[in-house]
Amino acid sequence: MAQPVLTPEQEARVLIDGMLDAAGWAVQRTGDVDLTASQGIAVREFQTANGPVDYLLYVDRKPLGTIEAKKAGDTLRSVEWQSNKYVEGFEQTAKEKGIAGWRSPLPFHYLSTGSETLFSSRLDPIVRPRRVFHFHRPETLLEWVTDDAVLRQRLRQMPPLAGRDEFREIQVKAVLGLEASFADEHLRTLVPMATGAGKTFTAVAEAYRLLKHAKAERILFLVDRRNLGKQAADAFVNYVTPDDGRKFAELYVVQHLRSNQLDPAAKVVITTIQRLYSILQGKDEFDESLEDASSFETEIGLGLDEQLPVAYQAKLPPEYFDFVFTDECHRSIYGKWGQVLDYFDAFLVGLTATPSAFTYGYFNGNIVAEYTYEQSVIDEVNVDFNVYRIETEITGSGSTIEKGEWAKVRDRLTRAEAFQELEDELSYDAAKLDKAVVAKDQIRTVVRNFRDKLLTEIFPGRKEVPKTVFFCKDDSHAEDVVEAIREEFARGQDFARKITYKSQGSSDQLIQDFRTDPRFRIAVSVDQISTGTDIKPLECLVFMRMVKSRSLFEQMKGRGVRTVDPDTLQAVTPDTRVKDHFVIVDCVGVTDEERAWVDTKPLDRKPTVPLKSLLQNVAQGATSDDILSTLGSRIIRLAKRVDDDDRAELEQLAGKPVKELAAALVAAADRDRQIEEARAAAGLGAGELPSDEQIGAARQQLVAVAVEPFMKADLRHRIEELQARVDQLIDLTSRDAVVFAGFRDKGAAAEVVRTFKQFIDEHHDQYIALKAYYDQPHDQRLSYDDIKALAKAIDTPPLHLTTERLWAAYKAIDAAKVRGSGERVLTDLVSLVRFTLERDDELVPHPDVVRLRFETWLSEQEAGGRKFSGEQMRWLEMVRDHIATSMTIELDDFDLDPFSQEGGLTAAYQLFGNDLNPLLDELNGVLAAA
Repeated sequence: MAQPVLTPEQEARVLIDGMLDAAGWAVQRTGDVDLTASQGIAVREFQTANGPVDYLLYVDRKPLGTIEAKKAGDTLRSVEWQSNKYVEGFEQTAKEKGIAGWRSPLPFHYLSTGSETLFSSRLDPIVRPRRVFHFHRPETLLEWVTDDAVLRQRLRQMPPLAGRDEFREIQVKAVLGLEASFADEHLRTLVPMATGAGKTFTAVAEAYRLLKHAKAERILFLVDRRNLGKQAADAFVNYVTPDDGRKFAELYVVQHLRSNQLDPAAKVVITTIQRLYSILQGKDEFDESLEDASSFETEIGLGLDEQLPVAYQAKLPPEYFDFVFTDECHRSIYGKWGQVLDYFDAFLVGLTATPSAFTYGYFNGNIVAEYTYEQSVIDEVNVDFNVYRIETEITGSGSTIEKGEWAKVRDRLTRAEAFQELEDELSYDAAKLDKAVVAKDQIRTVVRNFRDKLLTEIFPGRKEVPKTVFFCKDDSHAEDVVEAIREEFARGQDFARKITYKSQGSSDQLIQDFRTDPRFRIAVSVDQISTGTDIKPLECLVFMRMVKSRSLFEQMKGRGVRTVDPDTLQAVTPDTRVKDHFVIVDCVGVTDEERAWVDTKPLDRKPTVPLKSLLQNVAQGATSDDILSTLGSRIIRLAKRVDDDDRAELEQLAGKPVKELAAALVAAADRDRQIEEARAAAGLGAGELPSDEQIGAARQQLVAVAVEPFMKADLRHRIEELQARVDQLIDLTSRDAVVFAGFRDKGAAAEVVRTFKQFIDEHHDQYIALKAYYDQPHDQRLSYDDIKALAKAIDTPPLHLTTERLWAAYKAIDAAKVRGSGERVLTDLVSLVRFTLERDDELVPHPDVVRLRFETWLSEQEAGGRKFSGEQMRWLEMVRDHIATSMTIELDDFDLDPFSQEGGLTAAYQLFGNDLNPLLDELNGVLAAA
């Protein structure tokens, strides 16, 4: 018997009935209504005063919504008015028949063709239909209709951000921007923040606020690799809440999915998008190894971007999460993964450092907290980079193996090798290199050149290989590169290791070892470290593979941009003091102008031009974009390598903070900023483009502001002096033995002493630390700051005098008059000045002098009948040692170690009572006497 042909309207009803059934609704005809049959009842063709509504929705025997069904192809927004019509009709009918609803008017309404569904809620502050993947469950609508204030109302009542001092400025902007976007009911919000700016921290901070203040039910955090999920889980678990003080995981359950089973108690669920997709496919298990590789790199990069179907899953309904944060969203919104994100009826937040035009379009241009790489460098959140190019003949042009030559043939899978005589000539180009053909000598030539140039040109003056990542084409290529690195550097397996998806052992553990193990210097990878992985001490990226995606290259480049505190850096790379830049070593042309330069240009565009030349060029009127940007980058680097006092001096000479000094230079060279300023000056709208003349005028104004401080010779000279000093410090660090060995020559030592004496004679009226020995009596007590100012002055080029160097010089001249070698404390400069001016017959470390004075003072006190208890003596010895290294002691110093560990100023007063203040004055006078 032939099946009846359904009309389009009937086909839509069949689809809608199936959707309702899947979501837990019982579909009934009007004449067969049984409101006890299920919690949720969908009654067809319910008659109202304005005609029959297609479906009237009941939950727990009370009506709360409607569904208006339309045939496939109908534009739903054009019939929104019908929902209002039936709401009004139902209200009249309900009043006449005494039907009690949950709310009046009915709050929830759907428009659906079965393939497209719109949903609106009259409980929301803004009643605006939104597209949903599926109908909500009855219990969901019941929860919403009985809630005192629905989520979207609570999002408009968020309290001020607590603990703002713990946030970067851009993170505050991102949190507040997200909440403003949520309040306006924007369903998609993009946060394009540069790598290293703290996107994950921002997401965690906002998730906490959404759970606590907006009463969000659940939050999903999506990644596309398992190790990135672990990083995110650690960030959530260890986040210290600013208003509560407890850690996030003490307040809310955080689940990092390792299976396809969701914990109903979890408030935050972290998973890869691959695993989530398998859950939506109804799979109970998922192979963890499939979460190791980035879906974007392994599938989208191969063109496998066809969307696969996503079906409704009752155990994970679309309303399960209120918010979805998708990390590296420039990847997750592509291909089949976009379908996964569209499944959820949730606010979607995209996090990325490398948005594309498609990314902006997907998020409807709704952008908050845009933060560029250039701005992050200016803010010292990230560091700038240089490019070092290595090019070989084979890399550029390929090669030919002649007919009759013997070649080694290797199976790509097993790597088993055998020799074979070629029957025909074989030519290969760069594209086939390391895929179809492995040129061993090409790999060794690149690695050998890298080895030879690394500590002479790429990182001059360094002793050890900086933490370095080699990016290879595939696992087999990585194997060959590891072998070449170990042999060319003559180092073992602790020095260079492979971190790919086929590495032995846990890749997470290998990455952690690379972060923290000083022996592990070079990691060879394909994709495992290319995106998202946080390895802050990393200083060098070597590209031995081409990257055709700009976004992927930016992500790979981002592994090197992160700043690191000096202690962490020196723990794994002891021969450097600060990370002020990183280096891309390009062996394949990935940074060549036609490929990547437009979007990846470093701020330092003239890395071979000395800073002194840049300053001189600017002073003489040179204002090209490259010069301005490069000078800005160099100023930022210098600021990282000097101390706070030097930075403050630069700011005083410049008349503005160093950050603003650099920012103005970079802004003047930024075409977008020039256009922005021109548009503002001309009063043009956001979409209007200024003329070339207007842009030129705006650039001139930006340049004038940027270069004005550098017209001052004093500022330029001081910058040059500081640059010379920090460079010299690096040289001294790398050649300690040579410097001190040089003082065995009495002639060189005598020259050092003569230079110091001459400085004292010529500058004794400029420095309090010297005036004390010329203008007796001196009524101002010598302070640590006075000694520090003198030490800085003599360390300035061309003198380069330090306490250690002076001490060694005197010892070389007359060792009999020099006791000890100096304790490498700044106050030893007092002893050096006194000895140079012949106030003392011997050169004695200042702490030894203070101890001697202290013993003499104690003897005098005992002779006079003054006694101190054992506990008082212990405190007096701490005071003595503090004066020995800091010149004096003040009451504020009791907040410092070791006093603070013993109870600080309060404990001192309890021990000495009213005698404390006069006792400190007495010891300052006796022990710190010039």
